[in-house]
Amino acid sequence: MQRPIARSGQAPGTGGDALHTQLGRTGLRVSRLALGTVNFGGRVEEPEARRLMDHALDRGVNFFDTANTYGWRAYKGHTEEVIGRWLSGRPERRDRVVLATKVGDPMGGDLNAQGLSARNIVAACEASLHRLGTDWIDLYQFHHVDRRVPWDEVWQAMDLLLTQGKVRYVGSSNFAGWDIASAQEAAQRRNLLGLACEQCVYNLVVRHAELEVIPAARAYGLGVFAWSPLHGGLLSGILRKTRDGTAVKSAQGRAAEGLKEHPDTIAAYEELCADHGLDPAQVGMAWTLSRPGVTGVVIGPRTEQHIDGALDALGRTLPQTFLARLDELFPPIGRGGAAPDAWLS
Repeated sequence: MQRPIARSGQAPGTGGDALHTQLGRTGLRVSRLALGTVNFGGRVEEPEARRLMDHALDRGVNFFDTANTYGWRAYKGHTEEVIGRWLSGRPERRDRVVLATKVGDPMGGDLNAQGLSARNIVAACEASLHRLGTDWIDLYQFHHVDRRVPWDEVWQAMDLLLTQGKVRYVGSSNFAGWDIASAQEAAQRRNLLGLACEQCVYNLVVRHAELEVIPAARAYGLGVFAWSPLHGGLLSGILRKTRDGTAVKSAQGRAAEGLKEHPDTIAAYEELCADHGLDPAQVGMAWTLSRPGVTGVVIGPRTEQHIDGALDALGRTLPQTFLARLDELFPPIGRGGAAPDAWLS
């Protein structure tokens, strides 16, 4: 029997609040901007990280996203410790923050300190709680799927943590559409809520999530948070920044690789934004936030101005003619839309 679409409360601005919405089909209210902390430790040192967290919370961004492996440029677990010290500075902050972290990626040389075995899920949760200096994690996310482990084992471990009150909700990250379906069907057999949210890479350059991930999430009532909405800085005005000598993150990693692959497209994109008097970073962010099924985006700011720019993008509506031109520059996969219709002639 075909399942009905579970509408997930994606519409922003419930009750006149454009910044906050419900996380999927749950009652949890989160900001549509999640403060990503992957840059804490290495690119953003602790004093600036504290200022960024203060600024984000003061501006209404209550959803903070991290992972047990973040901070690896110093050592794995460093970022959770930075957040923990910030939280302990003012204990009232913990009640205001919806705190998300992740489990699954290797934490060290121990064969069992990785993956989604029951042993590692429970042990990693205890370690994250200790580093974060908190009694509970609001959203505990699988960093990647682990197909070596049966879902019954995974959900048994999560059920234990949920029952103990150490975890409130469970999420996924970097899942395929069929991984979401497999996880949810197994959770439903155990009468569990299952996944509340999927975090996936999604932006103008990488649109694969439109085919199956976002449709699966919508069908099962998951919220969707897009990470790397500017493709590591590629969509933030990389050519102008390079000319001005202000490129930092956008001169590295996936942004630099993307520029080599799509130089003409990026040049046309920046020219289009300039012709309309728009900032490329706000356009890239606004486009992702406007997509059907997208709850919000994970931002990785290095300055307070980056946070303010992302907040400005929340209130920006792009004209249909402008959106059509973006589709010409960054065409959807196949004929567009969800699979398998995207492939139909």
